[in-house]
Amino acid sequence: MTIPREEVLGFMRMQRYAVQASVSSSDAPQGAVVGIAISDSFEIVFDTLGTSRKAANLRGNSRIAFVVGGLGEGDARTVQYEGIADEPTGDEGERIREIYFETFPDGRDRLSWPGITHFRAQPRWLRYSDYRHDPPIIVEFTF
Repeated sequence: MTIPREEVLGFMRMQRYAVQASVSSSDAPQGAVVGIAISDSFEIVFDTLGTSRKAANLRGNSRIAFVVGGLGEGDARTVQYEGIADEPTGDEGERIREIYFETFPDGRDRLSWPGITHFRAQPRWLRYSDYRHDPPIIVEFTF
């Protein structure tokens, strides 16, 4: 069965939080729950303090992964997401912050926090799984 990209994008946009994973300079895994916003091209935008472990990890190794969804009662759908993260500045930084503020308007208040920054993940691969069906619907996308 083919699932349109728009359906996967819609599902991802219904989720406000995801588990984000990165790897430290000593190859230690690190995971965190982050608030996410999704662009039309499946970019994931989140904010964090520049002093956080995830920020340090991503500045040293830009590979990033997320698990989106799977936590809602009775909603057995998830997205596994692998991509490359960066910290855009200038016009591109403004563009991704606006995407984030559409989902998290209170994010504007956090701009006053010392060291707050916004990361963008650009997708390389994702797998959408819908276990509400028998057999489950599993679709992969590459970017």
